[in-house]
Amino acid sequence: MQPIKPIRNQVDYELALKEIDCCLDAVSGSPERDRLEVLTVLVDDYEAKHCPISPPEPIAAIEFMLEQQGLSRKDLEDVIGSSGRISEVMNKQRPLSLVMIRKLVKKFGLPAEVLIFT
Repeated sequence: MQPIKPIRNQVDYELALKEIDCCLDAVSGSPERDRLEVLTVLVDDYEAKHCPISPPEPIAAIEFMLEQQGLSRKDLEDVIGSSGRISEVMNKQRPLSLVMIRKLVKKFGLPAEVLIFT
């Protein structure tokens, strides 16, 4: 086992991921578990700085939510409006209005920051 050191580049990052894999089954309270926790913090920090994940595009977020909840576009009628309006919004021909965003947040729990174009 090598000493734990900062992750400064991709090679260090990949080595840390391999170390994490080796420690995943470590028993709570063991030195291996402590190592796992420290490496996880280092990897999280490196990823936050070098591999940021952008929020999903609003329509993709709505489609994902529908799929995850086993719903169809028809379930958006009381939030977005008629099937024609739903089609326009989902095909990016019409933007989400503030009223639609508020209803999506309230009914489905979608984060407003994901639905607002920046």
